[in-house]
Amino acid sequence: MDNAETNPLEILYQDEYLVAINKPSGLLVHKSPIDKHETQFALQLVRDQIGQYVYPIHRLDKPTSGVLLFALNAEMAQMMSLLFRSSQVHKEYIAIVRGFTEDASLIDYPLKQMLDTKEQKQQGITKEVQEAQTSYKRLATVELPFPVSRYPVARYSLVKLFPKTGRKHQLRRHMKHIFHPIVGDTKHGRGEHNNLFREKFACHRLLLHSDKLKFVHPLSHKEVVIKAPMDDMFKGLFKTFHWDIDGMMLYDK
Repeated sequence: MDNAETNPLEILYQDEYLVAINKPSGLLVHKSPIDKHETQFALQLVRDQIGQYVYPIHRLDKPTSGVLLFALNAEMAQMMSLLFRSSQVHKEYIAIVRGFTEDASLIDYPLKQMLDTKEQKQQGITKEVQEAQTSYKRLATVELPFPVSRYPVARYSLVKLFPKTGRKHQLRRHMKHIFHPIVGDTKHGRGEHNNLFREKFACHRLLLHSDKLKFVHPLSHKEVVIKAPMDDMFKGLFKTFHWDIDGMMLYDK
């Protein structure tokens, strides 16, 4: 993550029970055995920034940017976690993926739980297959004059993703499943497309952004809608590809 020491995190929403930030790509939500070398975490940064202990409710992958919500007490954390688990939180993401997708579709493909550590794998721990659904719609496309693999040009789609469930790496794994992996995904993506974006556009991040959360506040019972602006890398690609941010329906009503 760039300049975490000097740049405060962007706070998107705050009341006496909740706080939401626009998490930069490359920032871990909390300490992880997978990234032992990391020294900065959203949990501690938000706590230090607002001067109050915060409780994690959900997670975003380290390379994913966008809306990240914390609770300010344990009771609210429990209530909001229940909303997430029961699919009562509406989530929207934007992503740039390989190829031209269909206009819109539902991906209904069960995913096997991912093991978090090598120790779990060595212990022979297995995880069950869980149902997983993601719907998506295509917002724009671009064809670039660069040969990739056996193709003379490179094609990409801008998509809006609506996860109905919350499995680990769900969006990344689902887009891989339909052969439209997210650009910049070093685990589930395609290296030749990741390399193209690094070389031609100096893009070194996963092009997946959580841009909207919507839910009914457990205490006020009012609808809360939290939107996260895209970072400069995303905006620069939109400009390069002549995608009209203002004229595009990035947010569903």
